[in-house]
Amino acid sequence: MSVFKGLKVLDVASFIAGPAAATLLADFGADVVKVEVPEGDGFRKTMLNPNLAYSPHNYLWMQGARSRRAIALDLKKPEAQAVLHRLVRGADVLITNYPLPVRERLGLAWAQLRDVNPRLVYASLTGYGETGPEAAKPGFDATTYWARSGLADLTRPDADGPPANPANGLGDQPTAVTLFAAIATGLYRRERTGEGGMVSTSLLANGAWANAMAIQGALVGGRIVYRQPRTTPRNALTNFYRCGDGRWFILSLVTEERDWAAFLRAIERPALAQDPRFAEVAERRRHAVALRELLDEVFAGRDSAEWSERFAAEGLTVGVVARSEDAVDDLQMRACGALVPGEGIPGTGLTVSAPFLVDGAQKSHPTHAPAIGEHTDAVLREAGFGEDEIAALRAAQAVR
Repeated sequence: MSVFKGLKVLDVASFIAGPAAATLLADFGADVVKVEVPEGDGFRKTMLNPNLAYSPHNYLWMQGARSRRAIALDLKKPEAQAVLHRLVRGADVLITNYPLPVRERLGLAWAQLRDVNPRLVYASLTGYGETGPEAAKPGFDATTYWARSGLADLTRPDADGPPANPANGLGDQPTAVTLFAAIATGLYRRERTGEGGMVSTSLLANGAWANAMAIQGALVGGRIVYRQPRTTPRNALTNFYRCGDGRWFILSLVTEERDWAAFLRAIERPALAQDPRFAEVAERRRHAVALRELLDEVFAGRDSAEWSERFAAEGLTVGVVARSEDAVDDLQMRACGALVPGEGIPGTGLTVSAPFLVDGAQKSHPTHAPAIGEHTDAVLREAGFGEDEIAALRAAQAVR
């Protein structure tokens, strides 16, 4: 059973977060139609960014726009807006992240669509929210989710170091999950009341949620504590260490009073239990730099795989810092369903799947990402347009 089989979704969004929410719906069976401008979503060209992995394949589009059909509409033209409104009449969900001032000009605002289809769940994604002095301001995951939320500030290597740049899509991907949750909530309300409505989220709200621990601390008058450099940690047992093979791992001994003895067994240093500098938690904090220096020498003596085995044998948590390309051979990612076979994917043939499962529900097989307007005629026919009407729309350059 597919949870969303028969659900009709219009993806009238661009780039990452909005369309990614539509992908989550498609993974569980929804029929998603991407509505993009005649020249195509700008995300089609994002792989040319010099900070992204080089490939002859448009891998970003393959993953970010898979499992949907595509129609190209020039919403600046009234004829195209009329097409959109016809599609809305038969839709369950519409997703958009167009700037608020632009939506009304394109016939895409909630106020323009609510009467077209009262059962529509209208999912709105903005940079800074729907209200307030910055509501019309454009936002990106780097500027809004990452920088404005305080996350960039907190991930400095030390208090005086430069802020960290985010990984690509670091704010967009989790924001898409929030937007999906909002849509699911809207659909649940519709199931109970028969009425649709607008649901929304923003990059700013998601950044605040991701940084909630620090922000809540500030809200109660707390003083924000910045990280120390790796070489001068406050706690040597929650720190990064380099192994003999050059790989890094993060040690996360958060229950150290319980796990200290097991840790010493794993590193084969039982004598440290009697060292007065490290025998008690308070002393380990006072002598954290000395303990870090000792552990640097210890961990350099074995490869990361051996350390992983040793910690696992003692029931301790340690995480090797994986490189993105390690996912290619990560059997656990395949076993847990994080990576699944997809249509039109070169190389491994795998794509990144929706990050959750529903017991008893089967995910849809990911299909290829569409070309610009690949399914325009088919979508128009399904909406009731005749061949003469389609020809007229093409002549008016309202569709591609």
